[in-house]
Amino acid sequence: MSAFSSILIVFVAVEFFYIMYLETFATHSKATSRVFNLSQNELKSKNVTILFKNQGVYNGLIGLALFYSVFFSNSSIELSRLFLCYIILVAIYGSLTSNKKIIITQGGLAIIALVTTFL
Repeated sequence: MSAFSSILIVFVAVEFFYIMYLETFATHSKATSRVFNLSQNELKSKNVTILFKNQGVYNGLIGLALFYSVFFSNSSIELSRLFLCYIILVAIYGSLTSNKKIIITQGGLAIIALVTTFL
């Protein structure tokens, strides 16, 4: 895998660690409110807090999996492609069911990174 692809995949991982941070540790923050287009009062709801923290764990694990695929795996390109495809499919689902911009905001960099693995 090229160094450029690896760098892009690391950026995708960092993006997912940031999402994890917002959902798990900064659940009630202004940044989380802005990113997810929810009021801070909505974010303070017990149900929303629980759901966000759960989602945050998933997003953190995706970031961790991407790091593993780039730095430790013997099958780096295959694992990276697998996780990038997963991210893209989830972004497509999110854009169809929640907000059309998700395909760009959550999936855009993953799409670019995946394409570079085939060049």
